[in-house]
Amino acid sequence: MHKLLAFDTSTEHLSVAVQHGDALWTHSGAGGAQSSTTLIPLVLQLLADAGLTLQQLDAIAFGRGPGSFTGLRTACSVAQGLGFGAGVPLLPIDTLQAVAEEARERFGARRVLALLDARMDQVYVAGYDFDADAPADSAPRLLAPEEVEVPAGWVMAGNAFQAYGERLPSGPARHAVLPTAAALLRLAPGLIAAGRTVTPAEAWPLYVRDKVAQTTEERLRIRRESAAHASVAPST
Repeated sequence: MHKLLAFDTSTEHLSVAVQHGDALWTHSGAGGAQSSTTLIPLVLQLLADAGLTLQQLDAIAFGRGPGSFTGLRTACSVAQGLGFGAGVPLLPIDTLQAVAEEARERFGARRVLALLDARMDQVYVAGYDFDADAPADSAPRLLAPEEVEVPAGWVMAGNAFQAYGERLPSGPARHAVLPTAAALLRLAPGLIAAGRTVTPAEAWPLYVRDKVAQTTEERLRIRRESAAHASVAPST
């Protein structure tokens, strides 16, 4: 049985968990700006409660994003520091996948469109089908609430409903859940078996908004260039 540590600080909620065989030790509470000062003491306390040292861990799992930029940097930097110091591999896991797993565990959802509030009038979105024989990774996207489309037979899960409820599709069921460390631990064995652990130097946060912003800039540049070409094109 795996000896694992997991934590997520991608939202305003802080979640930490340690697994030692079949036993589980968890903590959840306020996160946000407090996470950078409280995460390491909580990790050490839960490890002590479980009778484990960092060096005995098989892997350290953390929510890599998308989510709060500060929260993602906190989780990744703490995971890297602990991993380097103890010589333990890291397991970065998408926070939206953890949302979907939490909806599966708590509500029996099998096809889940996970949504997290991205602020700035946008949501992070990814779909996960637990009934697929070999489900492919779902790439997280950044969308306006009105752009979200839910396939027939799927449910929505996450923390975006309070902020954007009336702007999201109204038909599918909605499950208010957050990415939790316990969800990361449930996902970890399969991901470890699939070879998804990395060295601390290879672990990075997943910043979806940066990619989208770059794409938007590229589109604006193309539009400006097209408009410039049109303005100088000879009339017929």
